[in-house]
Amino acid sequence: MGLSLLNNVTSLEADNQLNQTSASLQNVLVQLSSGSRLNSGADDPAGLSIADSLQASVDMLNQASNNANTGVGLLQTADGSLSQVTNLLDRAVTIATEAANGGLTTSQSAALDNEYQSIQAEITRIGAQTTFNGSSVFTASTTSIFLGSTANSIGVTVGTLSATSLALDSTNLTSAASAATALTAINTAVSTVAQDRGTLGATLNRLTAAQNVISNQVTNLTSAEDLVTSANIPQDVTEESQLSVLEQTGMSALSQANNSTQNILRLFQ
Repeated sequence: MGLSLLNNVTSLEADNQLNQTSASLQNVLVQLSSGSRLNSGADDPAGLSIADSLQASVDMLNQASNNANTGVGLLQTADGSLSQVTNLLDRAVTIATEAANGGLTTSQSAALDNEYQSIQAEITRIGAQTTFNGSSVFTASTTSIFLGSTANSIGVTVGTLSATSLALDSTNLTSAASAATALTAINTAVSTVAQDRGTLGATLNRLTAAQNVISNQVTNLTSAEDLVTSANIPQDVTEESQLSVLEQTGMSALSQANNSTQNILRLFQ
């Protein structure tokens, strides 16, 4: 190759190659430091689009799981209150059975009825005061638990709760006859509460199953995203070593290329 004072083509080529090597080395170092091979849109536009879509799906599913947790909390709150109501009704059965037996004095019947009325009042209070996340629980309204789409939701309904809704408000234990009538109503209320708790339990099982499915989906999607985004550490370490050597040799080559113009000066000696 001839010598030229105007252009040092060899130096330009060496400089261009060194710049490419340095850029590649920088990219590998960024991947090693971040653990991801997608650190900008330029790294892999198609892969970045896929990864972003997968991440969006994971975020949606995580929120769906949180929504299901809200439903679970609501149902558990309702079931806890109904459990206490069951205890109260069990006590009501006992005193109604006692009151239905003949031979009690008027004052004794009055004492039993006073306790029975207190039980009714407590059941009504529980129904009115039980809240979850600041809202009343026993409203007979349906709460839709959104699990990712309108078609993928579970309705949670908690009925009303009071002495009136359990048809106990018109009963008393003031006499053996009225106590027998009350006992029938109380047994019916026990069955109603048990049925309501069964319905809540079935819905609770649905939400738990939905959470399990969501957890499995999140795991699979996260694994898929990881395959797209994660850097290949062993490969990057090997490439980093190669590029480091190339960068050093490139700098050496550039230095020699720049010094080649000195040969022209020797022609004048």
